[in-house]
Amino acid sequence: MSVTASIEQDDDCTVVTFTGRITLGSSLSLVDSQIRSLINDGARKIVFDLTEVELVDSAGLGMLVYTYGSLSSKGGALRLCGVAPRILSLLELTKMNTLLAIDRTREESLAALKA
Repeated sequence: MSVTASIEQDDDCTVVTFTGRITLGSSLSLVDSQIRSLINDGARKIVFDLTEVELVDSAGLGMLVYTYGSLSSKGGALRLCGVAPRILSLLELTKMNTLLAIDRTREESLAALKA
């Protein structure tokens, strides 16, 4: 199953809800370009909701890190929520859990960004 993303925006936060597998392929390229457009259009506080994500590969991990770097360079922030144990293991193995903020729920991520 390829990745899809739905985007919700409120006053100052954007939530991107992913479904499927964040893996190399044309669907990841499409999602990545949507996220880059969000950032170029001024989004600075983004939550990636990974509750419905089955798998993340190295290309998906690269997209997460690129998004983090893009937002950080513009004074923004990225938070992840709903990270499954299998994906959390990948983040820990690559030490990305020390770079990326991870919350249990969307509400926790949004509260942290609005604080």
